[in-house]
Amino acid sequence: MARGLPYGRPRSRAVTPAEAERFIRANTELMAPPHVPEIRLHLAHEAHELWEKTEEELAEIGLPPPFWAFAWAGGQGLARYILDNPDSVRGKRVLDFASGSGLVAIAAAMAGAREVIAADIDRFCEAAVTLNGAANGVSPRFVGSDTIGTDGGWEVVLAGDVFYQKDFAERLVEWFSALRRRGADILVGDPGRSYLPKERLDPLAAYQVPVTRALEDAEVKRTTVWRFG
Repeated sequence: MARGLPYGRPRSRAVTPAEAERFIRANTELMAPPHVPEIRLHLAHEAHELWEKTEEELAEIGLPPPFWAFAWAGGQGLARYILDNPDSVRGKRVLDFASGSGLVAIAAAMAGAREVIAADIDRFCEAAVTLNGAANGVSPRFVGSDTIGTDGGWEVVLAGDVFYQKDFAERLVEWFSALRRRGADILVGDPGRSYLPKERLDPLAAYQVPVTRALEDAEVKRTTVWRFG
């Protein structure tokens, strides 16, 4: 993801778009991810502070951990690859799965994709994707439903930081396999998450991506962009 709600967690309550936008503006700053300086996102300046605030103070209103407020390594690597290799998405219908902040979707739109769908089940992501898209002069279309197992005819599926949970990874492999069989190109950005199915992946590029140490186990994560086969 770039990154949105883990699909095994409960969803947030039915916040209004205006509420979500106010929360994002109040708790983030518009800044460039270190590995993708061409793009600006509403990101948390103090990761640990926002994370604790979300977990403790806002738990009663059902706000999930704000994965959308951080530029995760897999998303940064995948966005970097797309901007450096625009032919991977140019003129194509693209799905950015588990979009989070919309970083990867924004990169695809900037690289010339014909249509970009940003999908995430966290309701706050709709506001994040809208705000971040506007900050970069693009407008990915947001979908707030679970797209796993569906097929919207996308020519390219992008997925950053998604192989973090065993049962979820198994669902993704089954879904990606079906999409691949009918001809979709599936690109994955991953910094070595636990359930990455390396036997199904071919490496395309590798990057040293600066990350937030408060949320990761290092200040720089080696991140690989793979093609699912």
